[in-house]
Amino acid sequence: MYVVDVTMEDISEMCSEILLKIESVHFYDGVPYQFTSGVLSPVYVDCRKIISYPNERRKIIECASYIVRENIGIQNIDIIAGGETAGIPFAAWLSEELDIPMIYVRKTPKGHGRLAQIEGKIEKGDKVLLFEDLIFDSSSKINFFKGVSNAGGIMKHVLVIFEYGIPKAREKLKEHGLMLHSLVNWDVLLSLAYEDGYFSNDECKEIRKFLKNPQNWAKTVQR
Repeated sequence: MYVVDVTMEDISEMCSEILLKIESVHFYDGVPYQFTSGVLSPVYVDCRKIISYPNERRKIIECASYIVRENIGIQNIDIIAGGETAGIPFAAWLSEELDIPMIYVRKTPKGHGRLAQIEGKIEKGDKVLLFEDLIFDSSSKINFFKGVSNAGGIMKHVLVIFEYGIPKAREKLKEHGLMLHSLVNWDVLLSLAYEDGYFSNDECKEIRKFLKNPQNWAKTVQR
């Protein structure tokens, strides 16, 4: 089954509805969420929940395959890569959908055996698409990019299910020659979340305040 005759707005709305329906988007209740980077946030998007919903995850993968075909070009991809650990199942499903080989990239080379950072077969010159659950800052994506490059692969595209929309993330990826593609961002998701009653107006305002200045949002919160 393929997604056809749709716009990127259609895809964003469809995927936003899925994330809201399966309760992947959480607003904090007194204690802010802390990201791996150390940033404190009033909201947390848990794309990993998608793995427990077969019908919804199939729709997500169909949307991702549409972006590959229409925006990236399937001829420009030899391998689908997933990053340890969240990206591995999504990369596997997209690999199956597109009938393209898969690898996964460790955060660091393993400390035994071949000391490999890449698991699976990759050859010099292979064109690699990194498919991940989400992006906040770009540090983990750049780390995976370096792992692929060190193994001889060529990576020019990163595809994520959810993008927080932090401008510096795209800028840093661009510095490494990487183009970011996403299924969902806050613009569409917040609008739907408010319209459908998932978030109040005050909660939406707080999220927008956070997105304007993530590094300093916690300083404005009384705890």
